[in-house]
Amino acid sequence: DWGSSSGGYYTSRSGDSCDGPELLIVAIVVIVIVVISISKGRQQKKNAPAPGAIRTAASKLSPITELMKNDPNFSPEDLKEWLQNLYFKMQDCCQKRDVEPIRPYFADALYQQFDRQMKQLKAAHRTNHVERVAVLSVDLKGCYQDKGEDVIIAEIYARITDYTVDDSTGKVVAGSRDHEKFMTYEYALSRPIGMKTEPRAEGVSERHCPNCGAPLSVNESIKCPFCDSVLTFSDHDWTVYSIKGISQKTV
Repeated sequence: DWGSSSGGYYTSRSGDSCDGPELLIVAIVVIVIVVISISKGRQQKKNAPAPGAIRTAASKLSPITELMKNDPNFSPEDLKEWLQNLYFKMQDCCQKRDVEPIRPYFADALYQQFDRQMKQLKAAHRTNHVERVAVLSVDLKGCYQDKGEDVIIAEIYARITDYTVDDSTGKVVAGSRDHEKFMTYEYALSRPIGMKTEPRAEGVSERHCPNCGAPLSVNESIKCPFCDSVLTFSDHDWTVYSIKGISQKTV
């Protein structure tokens, strides 16, 4: 009971008890302080990053320079740019509910997971909108070898506005149009040990169809225009096989 002096909370310097209007004023001041403190605590809790998956242990990783010793054409900057562009493509495909355009860049299990999510959205007649997308940083944390594969661990820090609407009503059913999310992801990429980076010109990855050998520009299509085979990078270049959400902060 904030209005009671029986607990001895409020005493004057001389030892006399506060009473009447003085006690009321002191009680009001204390209540205001408590309300402000609770409000600040809630705001700090709201703005604190939500914990997510555990990062790959740094002790497991070797410097990227170890990979570059056996692959002189490998460029960390090129890979970081590729990951940044891929992130933008992913958000665009998510909004269109069609992830086939990014199929070559993902391991089959991860691609199938994305595809199921898009089908679920379509079945529910909902659309996920991702707006004001910005990749704030891409950091290659290190590399290691596992089961015949070279593995690179990359961390992406991005800002998005993410919300889902009902197609029939246009109402937001999840997320927010106004609040921004600051997301930290860990991407794990792999390719067979011993594979070398092919030279790239003007940002276009030149590949050949694994079925008929025809030259392909994968920035334009994931299907061979000659035999309609679907190209994946699992045996040809870096593919993303895992994405972890490390933390999320909403402001």
